[in-house]
Amino acid sequence: MTKDLTSSTISRQNILNNNYALEQLESNLSLGGIYWHDQAVFTKAHIAELLQIDIRTVERYLENHNDELINNGYKVLKGTEFKNFKEYVSDIDVGDISKTPSLGVFTFRAVLNIAMLVTESEKAKTIRSKILDIVIDVMAQKSGGHTKYINQRDEAYLPSAYKEYSYRKEFTDALDYYLNADKWKYGKYTNKIYEVVFLENAAEYKKILALKEKDQIRETMYSEVLNAIASFEHGLAVEMQQESLKLNRKLTTKELDELIVKASQNPYLVPHINDARAKMASRDLCFREALHQKLENYIQSVPQSDFDKFLGETSKSLEERLSDPETLAVLKRLKDR
Repeated sequence: MTKDLTSSTISRQNILNNNYALEQLESNLSLGGIYWHDQAVFTKAHIAELLQIDIRTVERYLENHNDELINNGYKVLKGTEFKNFKEYVSDIDVGDISKTPSLGVFTFRAVLNIAMLVTESEKAKTIRSKILDIVIDVMAQKSGGHTKYINQRDEAYLPSAYKEYSYRKEFTDALDYYLNADKWKYGKYTNKIYEVVFLENAAEYKKILALKEKDQIRETMYSEVLNAIASFEHGLAVEMQQESLKLNRKLTTKELDELIVKASQNPYLVPHINDARAKMASRDLCFREALHQKLENYIQSVPQSDFDKFLGETSKSLEERLSDPETLAVLKRLKDR
């Protein structure tokens, strides 16, 4: 999937929230700037020179994308802060600012931001291309080259997967005990739960993530998605039992369908379902370059905490998790509950 950084706020923010990529970008792009308070800062004049555009073009982008640029590090120095800055730099660095009441400066992050916005500059286009190349390299390196299972690098994945496995057994037992239906009921009602939680059936999900026929799709799901599925399976199993005992017979498929519709509107479950949709859609677009079209309205930029979760020091492969005594102790407690 080609990312047009000039038109996609989410794609830009996903890069700017990735501190691991920013670190590599700063050392590889060598954009210069003035080091002040232990970070590079750039004036509007610096940006105009760097991107080979008129300073009025810089000001126009500042006006049109003010909130975004401020969020990513642009600020106006005033008062004591500006006085300290003037004392730190020379006129050679930033021009004559002796009579200027304030000065706008960009951090390195904000420079990348405006370079991803400017369409009039060939230099900005070149920087965008380098940004994408470096981000791809960082993602591959940090994830071990296996973004298909990047979900498993989250320390919450294994406990969530284990709990979901337990609740799925509870749900499939309920289908056996309380539903009058043929042998296809397991796949049929698994798909119905998927469609409630993330609006796709198993075949659609596999196609979007380009999974192979033998790939187990729950092994690719984020912990929050597994938790939402487990909550739905558990609640549905309990309601099936209660309804069957009340009627003194097994449920029909129509009656179970009605229970599923009712459960999908449960005010206790709706926030968890919406959260699962947002995390699946946003993370898959960012980490796997997979677009869930039915979840497009839920796509958000991925926060810095998610990059730490899947790429940082606390992230580990599944093999590493299974050899960790603390993780095994958690799984044992879940088994014994």
